[in-house]
Amino acid sequence: MTETVSDHWTRLVQVQPEALAVVEAATGRAWTRGELDAEADAFRATLPDNIRHQRVTFALPNGGRWFAVFIGLLRAGAIPVPLDPSEPPDAQRQLASAAHARFALINDSLEPFCNLISYKPDRRTFVVKLTSGSTGQPRALAFTHEEMIADGRQICATMGIGPDDVNFAVIPLGHSYGLGNLVMPLLIQGTALICSSVPLPHALAADIALWRPTVFPAVPALLRAFAQADLPADALNSLRTVISAGTPLSPEIAQAFSAKFNLRAHSFYGSSETGGITYDRSGDATLAGRSVGTPLEGVTLTPARGGRIRVTSDTVRARGSFSPADLAVINEHGELVLKGRSGRLVKIAGRRLDLGDLERLLRALPGVRDAFACLHPQTPDELAAVLATSLDAPSVRVLLRKEFATWKIPRRLVIVAEFPLTARGKPDTRALQSLLTHH
Repeated sequence: MTETVSDHWTRLVQVQPEALAVVEAATGRAWTRGELDAEADAFRATLPDNIRHQRVTFALPNGGRWFAVFIGLLRAGAIPVPLDPSEPPDAQRQLASAAHARFALINDSLEPFCNLISYKPDRRTFVVKLTSGSTGQPRALAFTHEEMIADGRQICATMGIGPDDVNFAVIPLGHSYGLGNLVMPLLIQGTALICSSVPLPHALAADIALWRPTVFPAVPALLRAFAQADLPADALNSLRTVISAGTPLSPEIAQAFSAKFNLRAHSFYGSSETGGITYDRSGDATLAGRSVGTPLEGVTLTPARGGRIRVTSDTVRARGSFSPADLAVINEHGELVLKGRSGRLVKIAGRRLDLGDLERLLRALPGVRDAFACLHPQTPDELAAVLATSLDAPSVRVLLRKEFATWKIPRRLVIVAEFPLTARGKPDTRALQSLLTHH
């Protein structure tokens, strides 16, 4: 019989119940494995019998309670569906419907969804991830115990994350990145984690100084904030591995972060559908802006149709393989180079244009940190763009006239200091589109 994630966790508790499991930096509350397990059992005792093999949504901040609910649902035979903790109750109910959940835990109350669909027991699924929905409605992705255990093992083996490491949990636990890099290492091998307090550089640096984490799964926006903050060079000296995922890390941010703290950031690339895919083990490719690294241990990449890459590993065992939406090639170093997303071709003045290519050209302009391009909201045969830059709009337009053909120059241009981000650390596409619509 195949071992489940719950089996791994139960064995860890039995072997060393006093071992540290979770620390909440904001309050100083520390949970041992035994304490977390007892809290999970107490939560399980409150659940109805008909929850078995059914999907249950919940939205909680990072911390011991998050794990108690997650483990308690597993113990009850239910299928956890973690949501973004910032979602208000009405949005949680809508997401529960999108995930085909049978129950939703909202404000510590378990709400049944009896009138949505005819629910059938789901005996193989371990967890359901919800995609961000940044380009449409969120999608529910079901994963088995075997697939998520494989993802956790591949990540830990490739990144050298062991049971004695301590993860620094700033990214949300329920997102794909958090599940693979924070949740699974704790549940299958006992890697403890520190849940950060306020996600601001000085507060995070204080958490790191006090609790001494060794591994930091981050996003580019956080690394940029650290590089720009007034912090001493030894502020992060307990860390030995800094990981960057969610959106590509620019070489400028990687270089500034490395120069300030003498720490390299390692690009990590994956998708909600596949878990981890590639990792820059040395950090060289990240510093040079060359790629997002080579395949994780246990992952095989092959070219697929339309300029995409096919991922084969035990994390997509049920589907055999999967091709993410990103366009990508494998370079001469065996590294994966991202080229934008498929399906972003538009026609401008009778010419085809890939919006991803346009964004890369815009980012290459001096002083431009990030770029988002789309069709003009009122004039669909023209372009619009949001740029993150300290330059003003007239200065940017001077650069555009020098570098771009006239038809490629966005008619509507919005300048911002920084892009709005989702809780996953990715540019908030809907907010960017709204900026262009209401400008």
